[in-house]
Amino acid sequence: MQTPHIEESRLQESENLYESDFYAWTQQQVDLLLHQQWNQLDVVNLVEEILSLGRRERQELRNRLGILLGNLLKWEYQPNKRSRSWLATIRIQRRDILKLLNDNPSLQSYVVEAITAAYQNGRDLAAGETNLPFATFPEQCLYLWEDVMSNSFYPGLPVSDDLK
Repeated sequence: MQTPHIEESRLQESENLYESDFYAWTQQQVDLLLHQQWNQLDVVNLVEEILSLGRRERQELRNRLGILLGNLLKWEYQPNKRSRSWLATIRIQRRDILKLLNDNPSLQSYVVEAITAAYQNGRDLAAGETNLPFATFPEQCLYLWEDVMSNSFYPGLPVSDDLK
């Protein structure tokens, strides 16, 4: 059995590695987990990293929704500039959001909050890329989740045959 001083020293080394070489720290922690060396784990930083992973999944959902919502706004408010590029972006974001939700089913309970949070970024994107006044776009998202994710929902005029 190791003395408390040696264990404390190893924990300090692990914390230093966390700060100086994150990748090496992750590999060290994996090795410790695989060998069930529980007392040598950097628990404080492991907990923080696991929490961070969950936050990243939520952020990814918000980011993808922001891009999707921005493109739906562009589609609706600038129909004369619709392009295959916008259509492709809408389709890709929908697929990627569905994949993210399939991989992380518990995020489903977050989608309404995520749309609300992502909408302002989508509004900024639409205003910036269309050069329309910011006030052109509604302050609050008027799209329902079901519509946002529906492959048949394109606000305003339908998808023309030349864009399909």
